[in-house]
Amino acid sequence: MSVDNPVKGKIAEPADTKRRLGVPAVTFMIIAASAPLTVLAGGVTTTFAVTGVTGVPLSFLILGGILALFAVGYAAMSRYVTNAGAFYAYIAQGISRPAGVGASLVALMAYNLMQVGIYGLFGFTVSSLLSARLGISVPWWIPVLVCIAIVGWLGVNRVDLSAKVLGVLVALEFLVVIAYDLISLAVAPEGVSAASFSPESLFVPGIGAVLSFGIAAFMGFESAAIYGEESKDPKRTVARATFAAVAIIALFYAASAWAMTVGAGPSAVIETATNSGPDMIFAFLGTNGGMLLSDIAQILFVTSLFAALVSFHNAVARYFFSLGRERVIPPFFAAVRKGSGAPFAGSLAQTVIAVVVTVAFAIAGSGSELGELYPVLTMFTWLTNSGAMGLVLLMTVVSVAVIGFFRRKQHGASLWVRVVAPGLGSVLLAIVFVLILANFDVLLGQTESTAATFVLPLVVLLPGLVGIAWGLRLRRSQPGLYARIGHGSED
Repeated sequence: MSVDNPVKGKIAEPADTKRRLGVPAVTFMIIAASAPLTVLAGGVTTTFAVTGVTGVPLSFLILGGILALFAVGYAAMSRYVTNAGAFYAYIAQGISRPAGVGASLVALMAYNLMQVGIYGLFGFTVSSLLSARLGISVPWWIPVLVCIAIVGWLGVNRVDLSAKVLGVLVALEFLVVIAYDLISLAVAPEGVSAASFSPESLFVPGIGAVLSFGIAAFMGFESAAIYGEESKDPKRTVARATFAAVAIIALFYAASAWAMTVGAGPSAVIETATNSGPDMIFAFLGTNGGMLLSDIAQILFVTSLFAALVSFHNAVARYFFSLGRERVIPPFFAAVRKGSGAPFAGSLAQTVIAVVVTVAFAIAGSGSELGELYPVLTMFTWLTNSGAMGLVLLMTVVSVAVIGFFRRKQHGASLWVRVVAPGLGSVLLAIVFVLILANFDVLLGQTESTAATFVLPLVVLLPGLVGIAWGLRLRRSQPGLYARIGHGSED
């Protein structure tokens, strides 16, 4: 394996100067991170069960509207800032370089938490499937380590290879979910009702927890800018892919969550979700669509998790690359692989992190009273919810950065793009962030707060403060390096 390392004293070239990705490829990478089947089987059923609120379908439309406001300024800024560090570069250029460095460490932590946390659910699902279908008992961490190796291999190869793999998997997911939706509407034990879209079904006690759960379903949609340096036309690809992803995710999840209420019956969906959990969809398909369809759906549930793992792995690798290129972290992380142009060192670093955390949870969970559910109730729940919280915080700050960026130079953008949309987006995202903090014990499945309720948010937030302090130190000690922060390979 041949690897290029950045030359001392120079800025490394972009990860892939061949620019292989178009709008469809980037959109698939985004939606793969969202993992449609995982959200429906795991996220939506859990939201119904935990909150007892039937207005989940409406919440997806509201969240989609909030994120569309965010995307207005985010996409506009992408035409002038092309950097694999995305959030880091936007905040550095829109607010300040120290704030950008702080954001970069929060982003690294958040994306790593999202990616590694999903391995917990992946391991449990594969282990359970092998036991149920083949009678083979395999510890959850074994399929995780195998998956880490495969994801790592894809990570050091051409990014369009990952895009093609994800494109196939996401397309199959959509087909299965659409089949579930159609069967649900056909079964409709209480008739087809749109009651779950009514305001009174959502604006009740528990709405905060619903929005907190729901925002996690969109995580990954903001990653289009990460692939800007590898896109065929970054000035258009990033904006189009971002808006496409927001629209597809919001409408598709709203429709599917509504179909779930219709298929189970509005009066029974809460109880069914509470009793069945993620198996609610598969049991429904087995009863009403045949066991073959149910088995296919369960296999695609696994591939859905795999697709999300690949997508988040790529995002983490590119953050490492961007920060290493600008020497905010050791320049080794800017190393790219010859031929593929993939961020080799960043991919390797993410792989090592995943292995270390998995082994740590495997050791800690040995003999746990939680039994087989240990990796789901700890590794998956703790890490992914913490990561989602970090990303919502970053999007809030990016909205402010958009206003700052266009205040310095308007670039011909309208008042709506420069101020109004990002201003509204920042306020609404800040509200969602506060709701996440207020309902964090609910997101962790706790009946009362524990040490984890407070420690996990700090794990995300403290790196930001460390990054700001590091940025201020660079301003004093290395002004030349400081001047490059957030500007990547720009001349």
